This record gives sequence, structure tokens and C-alpha cells, in this order.
Amino acid sequence: MGIYEPDFVIEDKIILEIKAVDHMPKVYENQLYSYLKGTDYKLGLLVNFGGDKIDIRRRIYD
Repeated sequence: MGIYEPDFVIEDKIILEIKAVDHMPKVYENQLYSYLKGTDYKLGLLVNFGGDKIDIRRRIYD
């Protein structure tokens, strides 16, 4: 069992994960989904500032 430590939790509703990598591998999306699955949060944002453009990925756990 791991320790759940998101980068940020916004208004006790949204998990925000920040990355700064050239290419965002699928493992980061899986990590965010696992955070959502293991908590009561339903919405997560994965934001990467490391590429040519900001990459924002929104995930919902239902």
C-alpha cells in the first residue's frame, strides 16, 4: 500500500498533478487515475509544463 500525496488539492474537490517533462508517458495518467480511485475525489487534472505547449489532461472517476 502506497502513500497518497497529490501535488495540490483545489477547494477539497480537484486533484492537480504538475509535471515538467518533454513527453508525458501513460504512467502519469495512470497515477492520477489511481489517486482518484483511492479517494473520494472525482476530478483530476494532469498538467505538463515541460513540452513546447502546456498539456492539460482532465480525468473523471465515476
